[in-house]
Amino acid sequence: MKYIPFVFCVILVSCQPKQETGTPQPQPNILLIVADDLGFSDIGPFGSEIQTPVLNQMATEGVRFSNFYVLPNCSPTRSSLLTGNDNHVAGLGIMSEMDYPALHRLQLPGYSGALSKQVVTIPELLRTNNYHTYMVGKWHLGEEAGEDPYDRGFEETFILGTGGGSHYPDGKPLAPPQHMVYTRNGIDAELPADFYSSHNYTDSLIRFIDKNKADQKPFFAYLSYTAVHDPLHAPKEYIEKYRGKFDMGWDSLYNLRLDKLNKLGIVKPDIKPWKNSTIPTWKSLPKELQQQYARDMEVYAAMVDYLDMSIGRVLEYLKREGLYENTLIIFMSDNGANGAIAETYPGNEDGQYLASFNNTLDNRGLPGSYVVQGPGWAQASSAPFRFFKLFTSEGGIKAPLMVKMPGIMKNAGQWNKSYIHVTDVMPTLLDLTGTSYPSEFKGHTIHPLIGQSITPVLRGGELAHPERGMGYEMFEMKAYLKGKWKILRLPVPMGTGEWELFDLENDPGETTDVSAQYPEMKAQLVKAWQEYARENEVHDHRGHYDSLYRRSFSK
Repeated sequence: MKYIPFVFCVILVSCQPKQETGTPQPQPNILLIVADDLGFSDIGPFGSEIQTPVLNQMATEGVRFSNFYVLPNCSPTRSSLLTGNDNHVAGLGIMSEMDYPALHRLQLPGYSGALSKQVVTIPELLRTNNYHTYMVGKWHLGEEAGEDPYDRGFEETFILGTGGGSHYPDGKPLAPPQHMVYTRNGIDAELPADFYSSHNYTDSLIRFIDKNKADQKPFFAYLSYTAVHDPLHAPKEYIEKYRGKFDMGWDSLYNLRLDKLNKLGIVKPDIKPWKNSTIPTWKSLPKELQQQYARDMEVYAAMVDYLDMSIGRVLEYLKREGLYENTLIIFMSDNGANGAIAETYPGNEDGQYLASFNNTLDNRGLPGSYVVQGPGWAQASSAPFRFFKLFTSEGGIKAPLMVKMPGIMKNAGQWNKSYIHVTDVMPTLLDLTGTSYPSEFKGHTIHPLIGQSITPVLRGGELAHPERGMGYEMFEMKAYLKGKWKILRLPVPMGTGEWELFDLENDPGETTDVSAQYPEMKAQLVKAWQEYARENEVHDHRGHYDSLYRRSFSK
């Protein structure tokens, strides 16, 4: 049986609110941290058993959001994050590395696989407002000339242009014929012999900030980690911390995570969780497979743990240099947990590429290995939601988000249940920095923002439009969400191939289609999706579903 892929990402930002006296405050620094393919409950503040003391502390100082929505894949989310626009308007209706000829032949602007010129980025605008702009880590928004982040507003960069690959310096991609190219300020960069992604990204960002600290200009720092994207790699001493912690299996972990989310008040105790019938029970697996899969989750936990420590290094630097108190901090993932199995990545189908790695039990997660989180653990990370990365169901588009404003927040340590969308990040940052949004930029007409500032929520208030609607489309996966209602269309065999209606307030697991009970609501949302598709140049395709994910359900 083959299983399905998933993606993860995290963002961190910190900002300075105005004093009640009305005294003008300096422009805040901004730290935006994105974790790649991090599941909804994979950090301590969201119910995980994985050790994340830095993020735990951030949760006490900032606000946690239980209804934060992203896109179901890495690059679409990143395009919306940096532009405040729908991913199709931004050019990322599809990822450039995917072989999807049915869409490529149409040459639709929303499906180019690279960041469009009809959108402007956060760093491009903040540079016009006296900000330094830095980026390290995963870009995934174009690899051709003129598509590097150095060309889209970042003044200092050290980035991986592609979607993923080895976290060590061996340069092995996620799968051939993909490749890994690191660049520094737009020029190919060599990796040191002791390279490990989270470590070196952190080092680079600290150097960038430190280089210009003397001029006292504010900075926007985009820290885009590739952890915990496949393949899973972590330092051995971190893996050892979790030895035996997941021998219980993914069924038990699913229940433990769900119980913790109940106690945190994120889901109701009596909700019906989604049960993924494509995933075998832990007890049905041979002992050898149990050992391998348990080790893979140990590596995953180690990556999350190391990620947390790396974020802590940045925050300690900011505190040491007197920058922390005036820094806005946002933490998020780019999509749900990654349920892919290695064989489904393009180029891995015949097994030859995977056979070149040493995946013995003692080497899993170390240099020369190639292991993944897989669907069993990914579904546990997504409990109680339906599926995980790739899918426009709740497990694919709901992600953890925390925001820490400068100073002491009125609502520090609290949960907020407002509907927040990834496109809200840009208007929020523009609002907090006093930066205007243009109708034209560098000779190009710019699409209006679709997100809204969440500054009122960060200051203890409420949003002006709490039940606005939002559409989704990726790889034939479609959805429209407004208030507690959501329509979802997943292709066969993952779904029915037709629109279904769900009451998310009472059924966040999307287990029961209530179309028959509420036909008018379904019709209203279908019409809204059609309007969304027309306004954002979405191609409402059927029958061209990418073979990568169809194979995941049939192996």
